[in-house]
Amino acid sequence: MAVVEKARSRDGTEIAYDRYGDGPAVVLVGGAWNDRMTKAPLAQLLAGEFSVYSYDRRGRGDSGDTPPYAIEREIEDLVAVIDASGGSAYAFGHSSGASLALEATAAGAPITRLAMYEPPYIVDRSRPPLPDDYIEHLEELIAEGKRRDVFEYFMTVAAGMPAEMVKPMHDSPMVEAMLPLAHTIPYDGRVMLRGSMNGQPLPTRWTASVTVPSLVMDGGNSPAWMRNAARALVGTLPDVEYRTLDGQDHAAAPEVIVPALEEFFG
Repeated sequence: MAVVEKARSRDGTEIAYDRYGDGPAVVLVGGAWNDRMTKAPLAQLLAGEFSVYSYDRRGRGDSGDTPPYAIEREIEDLVAVIDASGGSAYAFGHSSGASLALEATAAGAPITRLAMYEPPYIVDRSRPPLPDDYIEHLEELIAEGKRRDVFEYFMTVAAGMPAEMVKPMHDSPMVEAMLPLAHTIPYDGRVMLRGSMNGQPLPTRWTASVTVPSLVMDGGNSPAWMRNAARALVGTLPDVEYRTLDGQDHAAAPEVIVPALEEFFG
């Protein structure tokens, strides 16, 4: 059973997390539209071997959200959770959460092993780049209270889903449950823009700044642009393993991810 606790980030923001299991510390970093409960099934499966810390990124769930937003504050939030875990930890990030964990590692966070699943960079012309005003448009929609429009804009423009597939989802219980997180979607966008979202190569700075053992994973059924991003990241990091999870897409099943993480962290 999880133990709900709170860490205090450097700017005073309280960051809520659940702790599962006992063993070496692993911190789970969720992506867009995720809070700590989204990662609970994965945390529970890992808890047999590890102490797993699943936290609400700022602005989500039971965590605070002190303005103004900055990626540096999110890095400090992650460090606060790692400090609560004992001072150093393994980290696993999914989607934009993988990108945040990567940026934290590059900034010197006490992450000793870094596993990532499909950080969704756009590194070539296999799909359209993000519009130059992507963040600004999201923030306009949020200011106008148009949270469902944030969902539609994100799913069509960032995730690349056809509009005819997204519109029927508007009033679904799934989307209704996601809407309280809509104001955090620009946060994920700012994290991703630290990498590449316009078809250009990934930053070379990570080659020197991310030297811990790393694992990059993708799904065998994921779209080409996501798999190309994973391979590009593999080509950037100096101490890295690459693994494709057969039959999986961007929403990889926890029971498939866990063996790969146990092998890498173990």
